[in-house]
Amino acid sequence: MKRVVIIGGGIAGLSAAWSLREHQLGVVRTGASEAQALEVVVLERHGSLGGNIKTEKTDGFLIEGGPDCFLSEKPWALALCKRLGLEDELLGTNEEKRKTFVLSNGRLHVLPEGVILMVPTKLLPFAASSLISIPGKIRMAMEFFIPKKKDDKDETLGSFVRRRLGQEALDKIAEPLVAGVHAGDPATMSVRACFPKFVQLEEEHGSLIRGMLKRLSAAKGAPTPPASAKKKITMFMTLKGGLSTLIDTLNERLLSSENTSIKTGVNVIGVHKKGAGYEALAQDGSAIEADVVVVAAPAWAASALLMALDDKLAEKLNAIPYVSTATVTIAFKRDAIRHPLNGFGFVVPKTEKRRIMAATWTSVKFDYRSPDDAVLIRCFVGGSKNAELVSLSDAEMLGMVREELKDIMGIDAEPMLARVFRWFNSMPQYTVGHEERVAAIEALVSKHPGLYVTGSAYHGIGISDSVRNAEITAKKVLHLLAQ
Repeated sequence: MKRVVIIGGGIAGLSAAWSLREHQLGVVRTGASEAQALEVVVLERHGSLGGNIKTEKTDGFLIEGGPDCFLSEKPWALALCKRLGLEDELLGTNEEKRKTFVLSNGRLHVLPEGVILMVPTKLLPFAASSLISIPGKIRMAMEFFIPKKKDDKDETLGSFVRRRLGQEALDKIAEPLVAGVHAGDPATMSVRACFPKFVQLEEEHGSLIRGMLKRLSAAKGAPTPPASAKKKITMFMTLKGGLSTLIDTLNERLLSSENTSIKTGVNVIGVHKKGAGYEALAQDGSAIEADVVVVAAPAWAASALLMALDDKLAEKLNAIPYVSTATVTIAFKRDAIRHPLNGFGFVVPKTEKRRIMAATWTSVKFDYRSPDDAVLIRCFVGGSKNAELVSLSDAEMLGMVREELKDIMGIDAEPMLARVFRWFNSMPQYTVGHEERVAAIEALVSKHPGLYVTGSAYHGIGISDSVRNAEITAKKVLHLLAQ
């Protein structure tokens, strides 16, 4: 029996394990001749599974410590939920409240309707917006006439946005929106790796606005879902019981599968060659042999694991930078907040020199997150802007966040509850040259048959991207074993 060892019990590792089992089940059901016994072992160094996905429920509140949703535009997480039987758990956003605010000059301004990430697609809301100055609006509108880039060299997101839409669009729209998602700095981020669709729009249409309008027009002509469709699909999707429901379900399904084991509290410190396969060595001195090893850990952790096996590969893995972040969730009585909370939350440009990156009005964005008479707000701290703030004590961080909410939203009430979650070195940064770094990593990995790396460090940081890349890795594993 062949054994696959997966190092890392986050969404990438669990998705890879389940994809292996799904394929095996499919082969068995069809009676195909390539069906073979396969042992799958998942090793996780922490005492619980899920990585950055962590849901806490207390006193009627549902708190997400890490990500709180996934993008439906990238369909892989949505498809996984449906295959796991979680379709009834799927939960979209409250679209009637779908607004995003941007802090500018100390005030919250509505991001104009029709601005898709940073591209304006509707004239009147954009023209009437108080967020962008008149010169800034004229500069953004001129994007329609700016010629496309002549070469295909990578550039920073900052350079790309400044070139196409102007400095004000970068400062007030692109930078804060990107910081809220990637915790990154547009001055170093690779536009090709982070936003390939925008590069494609420029290459194919010569203009972001022209290309986006054509895509929207094509989308209008697409068939609408039948009225009988069970769930309303919105841009951001989650699960009623929190994203840990996905982790728990994967865990249950895997443990009920034959020849599958999940071991938590196992700190793997190295991967070595052993015969035709590998050996994963744990800190307690134990070792497990494997025909195939999938490292589904952050790139810096994968680097340490593979140093003895291939120091050049380890060096390339360690070249992918990471930043630390924290989420601070605070609940207030609804009648203690004067703000109408008529949106999903706000983002904060770096030029405002605040100590939080963004805030989500969680109980407005999603149902089932708080009692009816309460409001749940989640603030984001750290990232490339203020990495040092992640190391504040709980009391210091809570005090700082409360001061920011008082200044920005006028909230001066005692919280009903508060939770702090820190994620050190958790967010990979796709800086300029990222695609070349990943290509070099994959070339070095290919020299070790039976070794694979997967996770958010390579081809997308979101949950859906992690699911997709894990499934691709699982197919590679099965193809290798079939040979």
